[in-house]
Amino acid sequence: MNFINLNAQYLAYKNEIDAEIQSVLQSSSFIGGLKLDEFENNLAHFVGIKHAIGCSSGTSALYLALRALDIKEGDEVIVPDFTFIATAEAVVLVGAKPIFVDINLSNYNLDFKAVEQAITPKTKAVIAVSMFGQMSDLRSLNETLKNKNIALIEDGAQSFGASFKGEKSCSIAPISCTSFFPSKPLGAYGDGGAIFCHDDALAQKIRILLNHGQTERYKHEFIGINARLDTLQAAILNVKLKYLEQETEKRQILAKIYDENLKNCVIPKIDNNAKSVYAQYSILVENRADILQKFEKAKIPYAIHYPTPLHKQLCFKEANHLEIKNSSYASEHILSLPFSAFLEEKEQEQVIDLFKD
Repeated sequence: MNFINLNAQYLAYKNEIDAEIQSVLQSSSFIGGLKLDEFENNLAHFVGIKHAIGCSSGTSALYLALRALDIKEGDEVIVPDFTFIATAEAVVLVGAKPIFVDINLSNYNLDFKAVEQAITPKTKAVIAVSMFGQMSDLRSLNETLKNKNIALIEDGAQSFGASFKGEKSCSIAPISCTSFFPSKPLGAYGDGGAIFCHDDALAQKIRILLNHGQTERYKHEFIGINARLDTLQAAILNVKLKYLEQETEKRQILAKIYDENLKNCVIPKIDNNAKSVYAQYSILVENRADILQKFEKAKIPYAIHYPTPLHKQLCFKEANHLEIKNSSYASEHILSLPFSAFLEEKEQEQVIDLFKD
């Protein structure tokens, strides 16, 4: 059994993916070009936004979003304490200070009340992570922050394809980011990411920054980085994007089977307004060490997202944070189960059996 069955997904689309790879190899156009343009246009159409910009990873997407918003030294950016390090790492890389706030245990996303309490005159942005594939009410949060002249960035690394009240992830915030890491709902065969926005000037600045700050060949307006999405990844992702909604529906079915059959744990709570893409199917267990022994004995894979809250990471020992309780609880009790659109019925039954009395 695989934690995420990427090989089964590849075999399902093999002929199309292989043909796209061969097309890129024959063209010898490996950076930029028509394949990337096509993919970006399809991304923008899928999300329902004006600009979709491919880049080298979800981390570079966050970095570029912060740079595009002119976040710099002395500024504060509010981030959730319970997430992958990239969210806060990007803040530090632009010279700003991450301010860690607690999450709620309903969907493991930012606690909006904690966000309001953490705002100071130095707060320039809030990064809201749509954790495990489920968005929060980002429309409401965006309106609150806009009135305070604070930018919202959605970190949709785990939620591409999700929606809230019919609005897709990466369509609401002034700038949104996603990741195409292979295990994501839309995954590349290497690193990749994208940035989304409606604003023409922001989009232009991002495109300049991700290409060494270059406005014309060998003319550089800004200090940028090399954060381009390569053409092979764009071509592969373009195939997989066609099947994303189909896979999402399959994920809904599999999640429901877990929901209805798992015992002795807290299953994910999905808001009535939300559609999750279940980047992970993550539960809370009181006796995690005991459950993990069962997984090890049965040789069934699992993951813990995330075992250490960010405020307890050594690299953030001097960072500021308010009272953080839920984040610590989640880190101690979270457990992610094998899950993908290609999880087989017999495999899912094996996992469920581990939670029976």
